[in-house]
Amino acid sequence: MGALWIAHVTVTDTEAYGKYAELAGPAIAKHGGEFIARGGRFVQLEGKERPRNVVARFPDVDTAVACYHSPEYQEALSHARGASERELMVVETSE
Repeated sequence: MGALWIAHVTVTDTEAYGKYAELAGPAIAKHGGEFIARGGRFVQLEGKERPRNVVARFPDVDTAVACYHSPEYQEALSHARGASERELMVVETSE
């Protein structure tokens, strides 16, 4: 089954977060991830609102989690820490 990587983000340091985004995209693609939503319009219905929302599709949960723990993504993530407040989850799809 497929998986969705869902991030809800408030950027607090645009320059550092830009470096994260520059490195994270290739790391996600290397693991078969494909962005299907990246910052577009959203409507917050419940919970804490974050101005940036990102969704990537992966072949399965294990691949998405492996991407997160990969050296490439961890290098990218080092730029996001301290530059954003974020929640990240991986959800298995029903397809």
